[in-house]
Amino acid sequence: STAGTEFRHPKKELLKRTTMAFISKKRKIADTKIDASKSYTLKEASALVKSITTCKFDASVDLHIRLGVDPKKADQAIRGTVSLPHGTGKTKRVLVLCTPDKEAEAKAAGADYVGLEEFVTKIEGGWVDVDVIIATPSVMPKIGKLGKVLGPRNLMPNPKTGTVTNDVANAINDVKGGKIAFKVDKVGIIHASIGRISFTPEKIAENRTEVALSILAEIQKDRRANEINESRKQSSDQKASEKQIAFLKDFGAVVKPGLTKGEASKLIAELAGRKK
Repeated sequence: STAGTEFRHPKKELLKRTTMAFISKKRKIADTKIDASKSYTLKEASALVKSITTCKFDASVDLHIRLGVDPKKADQAIRGTVSLPHGTGKTKRVLVLCTPDKEAEAKAAGADYVGLEEFVTKIEGGWVDVDVIIATPSVMPKIGKLGKVLGPRNLMPNPKTGTVTNDVANAINDVKGGKIAFKVDKVGIIHASIGRISFTPEKIAENRTEVALSILAEIQKDRRANEINESRKQSSDQKASEKQIAFLKDFGAVVKPGLTKGEASKLIAELAGRKK
Protein backbone atom coordinates (compact mmCIF):
# COMPACT_ATOMS: atom_id res chain seq x y z
CA SER A 1 0.00 0.00 0.00
CA THR A 2 1.18 3.53 -0.79
CA ALA A 3 -1.16 5.22 1.70
CA GLY A 4 0.55 7.96 3.69
CA THR A 5 3.58 8.13 1.36
CA GLU A 6 4.44 10.84 -1.17
CA PHE A 7 4.85 9.66 -4.75
CA ARG A 8 7.45 11.56 -6.81
CA HIS A 9 7.52 11.08 -10.52
CA PRO A 10 11.16 10.36 -11.53
CA LYS A 11 10.95 12.34 -14.80
CA LYS A 12 9.46 15.38 -13.07
CA GLU A 13 12.13 15.26 -10.38
CA LEU A 14 14.86 15.15 -13.04
CA LEU A 15 13.30 18.10 -14.87
CA LYS A 16 13.10 20.06 -11.63
CA ARG A 17 16.79 19.48 -10.87
CA THR A 18 17.97 20.39 -14.37
CA THR A 19 15.92 23.60 -14.53
CA MET A 20 17.02 25.01 -11.18
CA ALA A 21 18.98 28.28 -11.40
CA PHE A 22 22.73 27.77 -11.62
CA ILE A 23 24.97 30.44 -10.10
CA SER A 24 28.56 30.39 -11.31
CA LYS A 25 31.61 30.96 -9.09
CA LYS A 26 32.30 34.30 -10.78
CA ARG A 27 28.74 35.45 -10.13
CA LYS A 28 29.04 34.46 -6.46
CA ILE A 29 32.26 36.51 -6.17
CA ALA A 30 30.57 39.49 -7.85
CA ASP A 31 27.60 39.22 -5.47
CA THR A 32 29.93 39.56 -2.47
CA LYS A 33 30.95 43.03 -3.72
CA ILE A 34 27.38 44.33 -3.64
CA ASP A 35 25.46 45.33 -0.53
CA ALA A 36 21.80 44.71 -1.42
CA SER A 37 20.65 46.90 1.47
CA LYS A 38 22.61 49.94 0.27
CA SER A 39 21.61 52.61 -2.25
CA TYR A 40 24.70 53.48 -4.29
CA THR A 41 25.44 56.96 -5.60
CA LEU A 42 25.97 57.47 -9.33
CA LYS A 43 29.73 57.77 -8.79
CA GLU A 44 29.87 54.57 -6.73
CA ALA A 45 27.69 52.59 -9.13
CA SER A 46 29.74 53.69 -12.16
CA ALA A 47 32.90 52.35 -10.53
CA LEU A 48 31.22 49.23 -9.12
CA VAL A 49 29.90 48.08 -12.49
CA LYS A 50 33.48 47.83 -13.76
CA SER A 51 34.66 45.79 -10.78
CA ILE A 52 31.95 43.13 -10.95
CA THR A 53 32.10 42.33 -14.66
CA THR A 54 33.21 38.79 -15.51
CA CYS A 55 33.06 39.05 -19.31
CA LYS A 56 36.15 38.50 -21.45
CA PHE A 57 34.81 40.95 -24.05
CA ASP A 58 33.95 44.65 -23.91
CA ALA A 59 30.41 44.28 -22.58
CA SER A 60 27.82 47.03 -22.77
CA VAL A 61 26.68 48.99 -19.73
CA ASP A 62 22.90 49.29 -19.69
CA LEU A 63 20.63 51.64 -17.80
CA HIS A 64 17.13 50.57 -16.70
CA ILE A 65 14.77 53.14 -15.18
CA ARG A 66 11.37 52.19 -13.79
CA LEU A 67 9.10 55.21 -14.28
CA GLY A 68 5.96 53.74 -12.75
CA VAL A 69 3.78 55.01 -15.58
CA ASP A 70 1.05 53.44 -17.68
CA PRO A 71 2.40 53.46 -21.26
CA LYS A 72 -1.07 52.63 -22.59
CA LYS A 73 -2.04 56.22 -21.80
CA ALA A 74 -0.85 58.64 -24.47
CA ASP A 75 0.31 61.27 -21.97
CA GLN A 76 2.57 58.72 -20.23
CA ALA A 77 4.16 57.04 -23.27
CA ILE A 78 7.57 58.61 -22.66
CA ARG A 79 9.99 58.49 -25.59
CA GLY A 80 12.74 60.61 -27.10
CA THR A 81 16.37 60.79 -28.18
CA VAL A 82 19.64 61.85 -26.60
CA SER A 83 23.22 62.30 -27.84
CA LEU A 84 25.63 60.66 -25.42
CA PRO A 85 28.67 62.88 -24.75
CA HIS A 86 31.01 59.88 -24.98
CA GLY A 87 29.03 57.78 -27.46
CA THR A 88 27.92 54.20 -26.96
CA GLY A 89 31.25 52.57 -27.80
CA LYS A 90 29.54 50.66 -30.58
CA THR A 91 29.73 51.23 -34.32
CA LYS A 92 26.14 51.36 -35.52
CA ARG A 93 25.03 50.01 -38.87
CA VAL A 94 22.75 52.52 -40.58
CA LEU A 95 20.27 51.88 -43.39
CA VAL A 96 18.89 54.87 -45.26
CA LEU A 97 15.66 54.37 -47.20
CA CYS A 98 15.37 57.20 -49.68
CA THR A 99 14.78 58.27 -53.29
CA PRO A 100 17.72 58.18 -55.76
CA ASP A 101 18.40 61.92 -55.40
CA LYS A 102 19.33 61.43 -51.73
CA GLU A 103 21.50 58.34 -52.14
CA ALA A 104 24.78 60.17 -52.83
CA GLU A 105 24.29 62.38 -49.76
CA ALA A 106 23.59 59.35 -47.56
CA LYS A 107 26.64 57.44 -48.80
CA ALA A 108 28.90 60.46 -48.33
CA ALA A 109 27.68 60.82 -44.73
CA GLY A 110 28.68 57.23 -43.92
CA ALA A 111 25.48 55.18 -44.28
CA ASP A 112 26.19 51.45 -44.41
CA TYR A 113 23.24 50.66 -46.66
CA VAL A 114 21.34 52.97 -49.02
CA GLY A 115 18.36 52.23 -51.27
CA LEU A 116 14.64 51.58 -51.18
CA GLU A 117 12.87 48.84 -53.14
CA GLU A 118 15.66 46.30 -52.68
CA PHE A 119 15.74 46.74 -48.91
CA VAL A 120 11.96 46.87 -48.55
CA THR A 121 11.86 43.42 -50.17
CA LYS A 122 14.68 42.13 -47.95
CA ILE A 123 13.02 43.39 -44.78
CA GLU A 124 9.73 41.78 -45.78
CA GLY A 125 11.69 38.54 -45.99
CA GLY A 126 12.96 38.98 -42.42
CA TRP A 127 16.26 40.82 -42.94
CA VAL A 128 16.95 43.27 -40.09
CA ASP A 129 20.74 43.23 -39.92
CA VAL A 130 20.99 46.94 -39.01
CA ASP A 131 20.94 49.05 -35.84
CA VAL A 132 19.14 52.16 -37.12
CA ILE A 133 16.92 52.89 -40.12
CA ILE A 134 16.58 56.44 -41.43
CA ALA A 135 13.96 57.36 -44.02
CA THR A 136 12.94 60.47 -45.93
CA PRO A 137 9.29 61.60 -45.57
CA SER A 138 8.54 60.90 -49.23
CA VAL A 139 9.17 57.15 -48.89
CA MET A 140 7.21 56.57 -45.68
CA PRO A 141 4.03 55.46 -47.52
CA LYS A 142 6.07 52.69 -49.14
CA ILE A 143 7.60 51.39 -45.92
CA GLY A 144 4.52 51.62 -43.71
CA LYS A 145 3.83 47.95 -44.36
CA LEU A 146 7.13 47.08 -42.66
CA GLY A 147 5.80 48.08 -39.26
CA LYS A 148 5.07 44.50 -38.20
CA VAL A 149 8.71 43.55 -38.77
CA LEU A 150 10.46 46.73 -37.65
CA GLY A 151 8.13 47.89 -34.86
CA PRO A 152 8.87 45.13 -32.31
CA ARG A 153 12.60 45.72 -32.87
CA ASN A 154 12.39 49.52 -32.43
CA LEU A 155 13.71 49.98 -35.96
CA MET A 156 10.70 51.69 -37.53
CA PRO A 157 11.64 55.25 -38.61
CA ASN A 158 9.82 57.87 -36.55
CA PRO A 159 9.81 61.70 -36.75
CA LYS A 160 9.93 61.90 -32.93
CA THR A 161 13.30 60.15 -32.86
CA GLY A 162 14.70 62.11 -35.80
CA THR A 163 14.83 59.11 -38.13
CA VAL A 164 12.29 60.50 -40.60
CA THR A 165 13.93 63.54 -42.16
CA ASN A 166 15.11 65.11 -45.40
CA ASP A 167 18.43 66.01 -43.77
CA VAL A 168 19.78 62.47 -43.92
CA ALA A 169 23.43 63.54 -43.57
CA ASN A 170 22.81 65.20 -40.22
CA ALA A 171 20.72 62.25 -39.01
CA ILE A 172 23.50 59.81 -39.93
CA ASN A 173 26.12 61.93 -38.16
CA ASP A 174 23.96 62.03 -35.03
CA VAL A 175 23.55 58.26 -34.95
CA LYS A 176 27.21 57.55 -35.66
CA GLY A 177 28.19 60.13 -33.05
CA GLY A 178 26.32 58.46 -30.20
CA LYS A 179 22.68 59.48 -30.53
CA ILE A 180 20.29 56.89 -29.08
CA ALA A 181 16.52 56.61 -28.81
CA PHE A 182 14.68 55.62 -25.64
CA LYS A 183 11.10 54.48 -25.18
CA VAL A 184 9.12 53.26 -22.19
CA ASP A 185 8.22 49.58 -22.54
CA LYS A 186 4.85 47.98 -21.81
CA VAL A 187 5.55 47.72 -18.08
CA GLY A 188 6.77 51.28 -17.61
CA ILE A 189 10.56 50.77 -17.82
CA ILE A 190 13.08 52.54 -20.07
CA HIS A 191 16.14 50.56 -21.18
CA ALA A 192 19.20 52.24 -22.73
CA SER A 193 22.81 51.35 -23.47
CA ILE A 194 25.07 54.05 -22.01
CA GLY A 195 28.52 52.78 -22.94
CA ARG A 196 30.99 49.94 -22.62
CA ILE A 197 32.71 48.35 -19.65
CA SER A 198 36.01 49.75 -20.98
CA PHE A 199 34.75 53.31 -20.39
CA THR A 200 36.06 55.14 -17.35
CA PRO A 201 33.62 55.53 -14.42
CA GLU A 202 33.46 59.25 -15.23
CA LYS A 203 32.35 58.62 -18.82
CA ILE A 204 29.73 56.10 -17.71
CA ALA A 205 28.39 58.56 -15.15
CA GLU A 206 28.27 61.46 -17.63
CA ASN A 207 26.44 59.37 -20.24
CA ARG A 208 23.95 58.21 -17.59
CA THR A 209 23.36 61.79 -16.46
CA GLU A 210 22.65 62.92 -20.02
CA VAL A 211 20.12 60.11 -20.54
CA ALA A 212 18.39 60.75 -17.20
CA LEU A 213 18.10 64.49 -17.86
CA SER A 214 16.65 63.84 -21.32
CA ILE A 215 14.06 61.45 -19.87
CA LEU A 216 13.24 63.99 -17.18
CA ALA A 217 12.79 66.71 -19.80
CA GLU A 218 10.34 64.52 -21.72
CA ILE A 219 8.40 63.88 -18.52
CA GLN A 220 8.21 67.58 -17.70
CA LYS A 221 6.83 68.37 -21.16
CA ASP A 222 3.51 66.89 -20.12
CA ARG A 223 2.48 67.94 -16.62
CA ARG A 224 -0.49 65.57 -16.75
CA ALA A 225 1.71 62.55 -16.05
CA ASN A 226 1.27 63.06 -12.31
CA GLU A 227 2.10 59.47 -11.43
CA ILE A 228 5.74 60.06 -12.36
CA ASN A 229 6.47 62.68 -9.72
CA GLU A 230 5.70 61.31 -6.27
CA SER A 231 5.77 64.78 -4.73
CA ARG A 232 2.55 65.65 -6.53
CA LYS A 233 0.70 62.84 -4.77
CA GLN A 234 1.28 64.29 -1.31
CA SER A 235 1.45 67.69 0.34
CA SER A 236 4.27 69.85 -1.01
CA ASP A 237 5.07 70.84 2.60
CA GLN A 238 6.17 67.32 3.53
CA LYS A 239 9.86 66.53 3.79
CA ALA A 240 11.52 65.50 0.54
CA SER A 241 11.96 61.76 0.14
CA GLU A 242 15.34 60.03 0.24
CA LYS A 243 14.95 59.15 -3.45
CA GLN A 244 14.41 62.80 -4.39
CA ILE A 245 17.40 63.94 -2.34
CA ALA A 246 19.65 61.22 -3.81
CA PHE A 247 18.45 62.12 -7.31
CA LEU A 248 19.28 65.82 -6.81
CA LYS A 249 22.69 65.10 -5.31
CA ASP A 250 23.56 62.85 -8.25
CA PHE A 251 23.05 65.83 -10.56
CA GLY A 252 25.11 68.18 -8.42
CA ALA A 253 22.19 70.18 -7.01
CA VAL A 254 22.62 71.94 -3.67
CA VAL A 255 20.28 70.22 -1.19
CA LYS A 256 19.59 72.30 1.91
CA PRO A 257 18.51 70.76 5.24
CA GLY A 258 14.74 70.39 5.62
CA LEU A 259 14.06 70.42 1.87
CA THR A 260 10.34 69.89 1.19
CA LYS A 261 8.74 67.82 -1.55
CA GLY A 262 7.51 70.97 -3.27
CA GLU A 263 11.00 72.52 -3.29
CA ALA A 264 12.52 69.26 -4.53
CA SER A 265 9.97 69.15 -7.33
CA LYS A 266 10.95 72.67 -8.43
CA LEU A 267 14.65 71.77 -8.43
CA ILE A 268 13.94 68.67 -10.52
CA ALA A 269 11.97 70.81 -12.99
CA GLU A 270 14.94 73.19 -13.22
CA LEU A 271 17.25 70.27 -13.99
CA ALA A 272 14.87 69.15 -16.73
CA GLY A 273 14.98 72.68 -18.13
CA ARG A 274 18.64 72.16 -19.07
CA LYS A 275 17.50 69.78 -21.84
CA LYS A 276 14.64 71.86 -23.24
